[in-house]
Amino acid sequence: MAEAAYKIDRLPPLPPKPQARRFGSATAAELMDEVLPPIRYIVPGIFAEGLTLFGGKPKLGKSWFLLGTAIAVAMGGVALGNIEVEQGDVLYLALEDNKRRLQKRLGQLLPTGKKPVRLHYDLNCRRLDDGGLDDIRAWIESQPDPRLVIVDVLNKVRPAMKGNEGIYDYDVRSLEGLQGLAAEFGVAVVVIHHTRKAEAEDPFDCLSGSTGLTGTADTTLVLARDSQGTTLYGRGRDIEEIESALSFDRTTGAWTMLGAAADVRRSDERNLILDALRNSPEPMSPKDIMLSAGLENRNALDVMLFRMVTAGEIDKAGRGLYCLAGVNNPCKNGKNVRSGNRYGERYDE
Repeated sequence: MAEAAYKIDRLPPLPPKPQARRFGSATAAELMDEVLPPIRYIVPGIFAEGLTLFGGKPKLGKSWFLLGTAIAVAMGGVALGNIEVEQGDVLYLALEDNKRRLQKRLGQLLPTGKKPVRLHYDLNCRRLDDGGLDDIRAWIESQPDPRLVIVDVLNKVRPAMKGNEGIYDYDVRSLEGLQGLAAEFGVAVVVIHHTRKAEAEDPFDCLSGSTGLTGTADTTLVLARDSQGTTLYGRGRDIEEIESALSFDRTTGAWTMLGAAADVRRSDERNLILDALRNSPEPMSPKDIMLSAGLENRNALDVMLFRMVTAGEIDKAGRGLYCLAGVNNPCKNGKNVRSGNRYGERYDE
């Protein structure tokens, strides 16, 4: 018996059970034949399903921008002055506001007295790793058509940093839960974040934190203001690159998208040049136009003047002088500019 028992103990082990193959079970050919739903755009061209990081300096109007967008989506209609949106359910976490301030802003943005019943709000939210993510998930699952979740601001909900954690890993951990939630349910989650005081050539480099934030987000938007006005910059996996000029109405609290910043700024400069020439009794030199129009970049002005002459908006009144098209132009009527004028020269065609 002992010998038999000894032999039983030494029996060879059973072969491992075959396991499902993890890699290689799907092919690119199969993927090409698969019918997938299209990307859902909550605000076409700006907010798509997924996680959006929305940055800007404090007091620049980010909350007004997103509250107005939330109202537009909750009620259906037009966002940012001219972008049509579909109606859906919205959650706005106004974590830096109180009821009185939020009520005042709603009244300012809704002067007609309409009430957005599909816009839900809360003034508090737990940290994402302490139940906040579960709370947002529960709201999404409870709504008939959840489309947009706004978190204002990131610092109010991001997890506490671990003692041995690097800033990059911390930034990724701060957003990866929200990014996964947005992907799972096909909604847009927008998180407001502040930019640094220091300026940078690339607006996206002004965002506080590491590239872990912008790398985790599906879209990054930055609201920035300079001497030429306010511009919305955007980059993302599912949107075209954005560089759009905006205007803000302090009376209504509404932001309006004006169009591509380069086109809008060019139009503004053209109007300034035309006004300067219109108000001058004589043809003007580029230097005089700069002083009258308040322009600073001589090279940009020279390019603009050339384009305006080519387009027939203005005329050259001789060497280095410009005037409105067909107006006060000695070259057009065959006469010289009178001698002794402020330029001290005579010009012939």
